[in-house]
Amino acid sequence: MAVNKLNKQQEVLDVCVDTTKEIPAGRVLRKATLVWKLLVLLLVAGCGVYMCLIGVDRRTTYDRLSLDPIQQVWRRENLCPRLSRAKFPQHYPQPRTYSRKECRCVPVHFFVLLSMQRSGSGWFETLLNSHPNVSSHGEIFSIGRRRANFSTIKQTLDEVYNLEWYSSAAKNECTAAVGFKWMLNQGALAHGDQVADYFRSRGVSVVFLQRRNYLKRLISVMGNAYDRAKPLNGTHVAHVHSREEAELLASFKPTIDVANLLQNLRRVQNMSDETLRIFGTTRLTALYYEDLVKNPRKRVDVVLRFLGVPRQDLRSKHVKIHTRPLRDSITNWDDVYRALNGTEFESLLHDRDYL
Repeated sequence: MAVNKLNKQQEVLDVCVDTTKEIPAGRVLRKATLVWKLLVLLLVAGCGVYMCLIGVDRRTTYDRLSLDPIQQVWRRENLCPRLSRAKFPQHYPQPRTYSRKECRCVPVHFFVLLSMQRSGSGWFETLLNSHPNVSSHGEIFSIGRRRANFSTIKQTLDEVYNLEWYSSAAKNECTAAVGFKWMLNQGALAHGDQVADYFRSRGVSVVFLQRRNYLKRLISVMGNAYDRAKPLNGTHVAHVHSREEAELLASFKPTIDVANLLQNLRRVQNMSDETLRIFGTTRLTALYYEDLVKNPRKRVDVVLRFLGVPRQDLRSKHVKIHTRPLRDSITNWDDVYRALNGTEFESLLHDRDYL
């Protein structure tokens, strides 16, 4: 009996001893598990913070690019030095469909020529396109589907300013200024606020060309409409390249509707004021056709500096059509004179536009 009791006590003692040996191991295991959990938690938290920082950085970069459209290759590839400190946005595109390998470091300036029909924009655009570093792609929004809504307008603008637009104005020289001509009644004012936002986001500079004498513009509009319906020379042409063609088109003397004359002139004035209001928030320069005619070299030099391209002597083959005094260009001159005399448009009756 005594032996059995001793054996049982020994077994109990062994069990107690084994149990006391397992307790520290369990504590160590629990401590190790807790440490791993903390490490995993810190790792997950760190990854979360990192992802948030990346997201903020990308958003900041996107906002910076959208507000400041200067895209500089030299920053990414250290290929191009900083060439200038221009006050307008500079772009360094590497397009797939417009070869610029020989001049990838030349900054490109985006611009638009806003105007109204028969305000000298066609003549002025040919002057710009005679510059070896300027490409103006014409009246691209004359096609209705391109201005159906702002989405189609934006798509067209993106094509132009991605240098992927093919036209006769494309050149082999280094292009330093890319733009086009846009008539105000072709969606430019109808979607004016959205267009102005786009111009600001992409760094597009606006050249607003208008005609000071709205009455002479109206005569040109009516003469062009008549020649379109009944071509005086067999084929309608909006612009002429010889004095003979100009005299033929100028031989048409319109009869102006004096009952609606003031309303028409005020509508043109309102369009001009609205253009300056909307696009005055962009980088804009405004000039008058009459001033270009009086001193073309001086005025063109101002625009070339505005576009950031070298000064050049520019040429155009366009010939001015209407050169006669106003009283000799309108059939019912006396009625027009009485309708405008004493109004805010009285100054339009005088032929002092080019003096």
